[in-house]
Amino acid sequence: MSLDKQALLLQLAERLQQSDRLAHRAEAEAREAARSLATESEKKEDGRAALEFGSLATGQANRARRVQEELQALTHFGQAPMPRFSRQGPVGLGALVDVSTEDEEGFAERTFFVLPVGAGTELTGPGGDGFLSVITPASPVGRALMGRKAGDTIEVTLAGEVREWTVLEVA
Repeated sequence: MSLDKQALLLQLAERLQQSDRLAHRAEAEAREAARSLATESEKKEDGRAALEFGSLATGQANRARRVQEELQALTHFGQAPMPRFSRQGPVGLGALVDVSTEDEEGFAERTFFVLPVGAGTELTGPGGDGFLSVITPASPVGRALMGRKAGDTIEVTLAGEVREWTVLEVA
């Protein structure tokens, strides 16, 4: 597993910037909708709609603020030298972790990128080859993986279902 971590960080930053743009656009649209109720009588009748649009706008502004905080944290993390991991070493922040699981559908492998932000974001490998999931140490999977080594097995409960993964490699 030799992926360019800096390229993956840039990909995540692009996704976060896109999310920020969408949040700002949605906020502006909701604020405009709240202001543009046609007449004074409609405003009175549609007071609830105006409140809902206002709440939506506030929610989108909060979302944009959180994304900006994530972008700052990612930039700060990316400025430091990327940690190096041995294939058999413990999982830590900045690690790419290959895990495997076996269930009724058969054997499956996944790759996680442990970062301080961006949980749940799917990244693509070089040339669109394969997918990686960003996890954070605060997530259930991230908490379970931190400090684990190749060969270790973890159990994580997700959506009420216990999943068991074996760590294959850390990079």
